[in-house]
Amino acid sequence: MINIATRINPAIAPAVSEVISQLQARHLIGNTLVPSVGGATLDVIDPATGQVIGKAPAASGDDVARAVEAASAAFPGWAATPARQRGKLIAAAASAIAERSDVIATVLALETGKAIRTECRGEVATAIDITTMYAGLASELKGETLPFDPQILTYTSREPLGVVAAILPWNVPLVLMMLKIAPALVAGNTVVVKASEEAPYATIEMARLMARLLPDGVLNVICGTGRDCGAALVEHPAVAKVTFTGSQAVGELIYQMAAKKIIPVSLELGGKSPMIVYPDADMARVVAGAIAGMRFTRQGQSCTAASRIYVHTTLIDAFVAALREAVSKLKIGDPLDEATDIGTVISPRQKAKVESYIDLGARTAGAKVDRCGELPGAAHLKDGLFLQPTIITGVPEDSPLMREEIFGPVVCVQPWDDEDDVIARANDSDFGLAATVWTNDLRSALRTVQRLDAGYVQVNQNLTIQPNLSYGGFRKSGLGKEASLEAMLEHFTKKKTVVIDMR
Repeated sequence: MINIATRINPAIAPAVSEVISQLQARHLIGNTLVPSVGGATLDVIDPATGQVIGKAPAASGDDVARAVEAASAAFPGWAATPARQRGKLIAAAASAIAERSDVIATVLALETGKAIRTECRGEVATAIDITTMYAGLASELKGETLPFDPQILTYTSREPLGVVAAILPWNVPLVLMMLKIAPALVAGNTVVVKASEEAPYATIEMARLMARLLPDGVLNVICGTGRDCGAALVEHPAVAKVTFTGSQAVGELIYQMAAKKIIPVSLELGGKSPMIVYPDADMARVVAGAIAGMRFTRQGQSCTAASRIYVHTTLIDAFVAALREAVSKLKIGDPLDEATDIGTVISPRQKAKVESYIDLGARTAGAKVDRCGELPGAAHLKDGLFLQPTIITGVPEDSPLMREEIFGPVVCVQPWDDEDDVIARANDSDFGLAATVWTNDLRSALRTVQRLDAGYVQVNQNLTIQPNLSYGGFRKSGLGKEASLEAMLEHFTKKKTVVIDMR
C-alpha cells in the first residue's frame, strides 16, 4: 500500500486523511453521516495506483426512503424561509467551501484520477463561483403582474417544487452538483443528491460543509449503484423533480420512469461536439483551442469534448502536426503531482472502452492513429489507468469513431473544402450539445453559428461551463438548460397564476 500522505502537500495531508476516514461508508442524511441500512459498501479505487482507498455506502431502497423522508420533512420550513435569507445561507456555504478548497480538490484528484493542478482546483473554484452566483439571484424569484382587467388583480408567483433528486456522474461531480443543487436550494426546494459510487468523497464533503449551515434535511447525499439507488430515488413518490447528468441510455430510462409519475425532468446527456476550422484561422489559437476543447487534461471525459475536428484542407496537415507536437508535451502522471497535466481515466471498464475505439481506428483501412506523449514510468503508477491522447485521421464519417461518444482522449480530425458540406457533416449526429467555429471572418462565423444545430456554440474559444451562460443541448444531448437564472426559474419553480376580482 502506497502512503497517500507522501504524494500530497504535507500541510493538508492530515485533513485529507481525516475527510476520507470520516466519510467511510457513510451517507449524509439529515445533516448526519450514517451507514447504509444493510451495511452494504462498494470499493472506492484510486485510479492512478489501482489501490482501494476506502468504501462508499451502497444505498438500497430503505436508504433512499430515509433521505427522501428527511428532505420532505425539511421542505415546508425551508420553502417558507424568505428567499433572500436562503440566498444568504447559500452564500455563506460557498465561503465555507472556499476555506477548504484545497483539501476538497485533493480528495477529488485522489478518487477521480484527474490532475489536481489542471483540473481539480479549477473544478472546485467553478463550483464555488456557481454557488455564489445563484445565492445572489435569490431576489429574482418573482412573478409578474398581468394587465388582464383594471378591476381584476392578476399576477403570477414562483413557488418551489418540493424534493429534488439530483443524480451526478463521476467526471465533473462538484460543478455538476452545484449546477443542480444551488438553484434548487435557493428556489426553496430540498434536495437528495445521488453521488457517483466511483467518486463519492469530494461530493459528500462539499455537501457536508453546506449542510452544516442549513436546516437539518435540506441537503442530503446518498451513494449507490444506479440500479439499487438511482432507480429507487427517481421512482420515490415524494420526489417532485429529477435532474440528471450522465449517459444517453440512462437518461432515457430516467425520462421513462419520471413520465409514469408525470414529474419534470432536466437531462444533460452525451455529446459529439464538432469544431470547424476555417482557412483564415490563427493556427496557434486553434491548436490551443483543440487541446482545451478536447478536455485532454481531463482525459477527454467530458460531454462537450470537441471530438470531431473539421479542418480546411489548406490547413489540415499543418494542424495535425502542430496538435501532435503540442499534445506530446503534456505530462501524463500522478494526479497529485503538481507537474502533471493529464491524470487517468476513472475505471478499468472505461479504459477498456476507450482502447476498443482506438483499436477500431487501427483496424480501419486508410486511417492513421497517433498516440501522443509518454505514459508514466514510476513504479507506484504501474497499475494506473493512464491513456495517451490519441489523434485519428482518415476514418469515414459513418465510423463509430465519428458518431459515438467515446468519453476518452481520442479525437478524429477530418478535412473539408466546402462550407455547406462541412456544416451538414457537423450536424449529422444524434447529439447537439456544443460546437465551436474558428475563423477571423465575422461573416463566416455568423453564418456558421446560425446553421449549427447545437445548444452551446462558441467562436474562437472552447470554454467549459461558465456561470450565467445558459448551457444545455439539443436532440439526444438532453432537455433543459443549466448555469443561468433561466435554469433556476424554469426547472426548480412552478408558476402559479392568481386572479382576484376586486369589484
